[in-house]
Amino acid sequence: MSRRQTLFRRLLAALVAGLMVLLPVQAFAFSRIKDLVDVEGVRDNMLVGYGLVVGLNNTGDSTQNAPFTQQSLQTMLERLGVNVRGTTMQTKNVAAVMVTANLPAFSGQGTRIDVSVSAMGDSKSLQGGTLVVTPLYGADGNIYALAQGPVTIGGFQAQGQAASVTRGVPTAGRIANGAIVERQTGFKLSSEHVLKLSLHNPDLTTAMRIADAINRFLGTSIADASDPANVKLSVPANYPNGVVGMLNDIDQLRINPDQSAKVVIDEQSGVIVMGADVRVSTVAIAQGNLTIRVTETPQVSQPAPFSQTGTTTTVPRTQIQIDDSHGNKMAVLSQGVSLQKLVDGLNALGVGPRDIISILQAIKAAGALQADIEVIG
Repeated sequence: MSRRQTLFRRLLAALVAGLMVLLPVQAFAFSRIKDLVDVEGVRDNMLVGYGLVVGLNNTGDSTQNAPFTQQSLQTMLERLGVNVRGTTMQTKNVAAVMVTANLPAFSGQGTRIDVSVSAMGDSKSLQGGTLVVTPLYGADGNIYALAQGPVTIGGFQAQGQAASVTRGVPTAGRIANGAIVERQTGFKLSSEHVLKLSLHNPDLTTAMRIADAINRFLGTSIADASDPANVKLSVPANYPNGVVGMLNDIDQLRINPDQSAKVVIDEQSGVIVMGADVRVSTVAIAQGNLTIRVTETPQVSQPAPFSQTGTTTTVPRTQIQIDDSHGNKMAVLSQGVSLQKLVDGLNALGVGPRDIISILQAIKAAGALQADIEVIG
């Protein structure tokens, strides 16, 4: 490679780097529409059922404490032609369980789905158990799937006469592909003429941007932001491949989602999450706590060797430490300070997450925090 070619490559690399610097940061915040919305009607459906897990190694329900287990076992055996009415069963190899599953959208008959199994009685563990045929019901009362199969748990329990060990939750497990779909939901996407896109994070600006992007792409006004959470679509009658084709095309459109400034606080764990648009007006912050720590470290005093007098005694030793946070200073945050400067200012005060929560709430009360505070937990 000649010296001229090397110089040309270096100049080209420098030019590309300069153009990357000039690009706005927001260009990297664009997201696909499919990652921001859900299509009304295209969703999972929750299923629930009640069944029995058999084959447990003496870790099942006690028939005295869980009478519903005995009643269910009797009913199942009678259905199979075994008459056990009037018999007191003491088996502990059976456990009553709740079976739950999510039926994905457009699941056809014969499709297999995963199920979760959770003990209802006083069973100690479901390890080694097998779920017998259990119908799974939807919210409308219809049976949509049948579940059966060996239960896989993520924990275990072992015990002896003087000690026991439990890891994880041995009374809950899963059955991979443990249910077969027997009934479809009946929703047909291809027959829809009006669709509604529901935003994961409702925001009026984001909804307007989605509608504008769809209208510009299709060249006609078929999208309308009816509210901050929904965008209404009128499906053109002559669109190639119909509704499915239109959704496939607009799903790949990219927009820059917007969101309101918000500070989310989890008081239980001390976690604080602040959005990039959080701003603080001019405010002065000072933080200080008085901490007194008293430590008792008693020492043993013994007489000299071969001494005829004296006894061994305990001498108290007390150490007192006082921290009045005299090293912390007052910080002044200027008008419109950004998130980074806000964090730097709070860190400069030497405060922890718990104190930051109190400071943010105090700033909000003073009217200087231009964001909403949401407390969870």
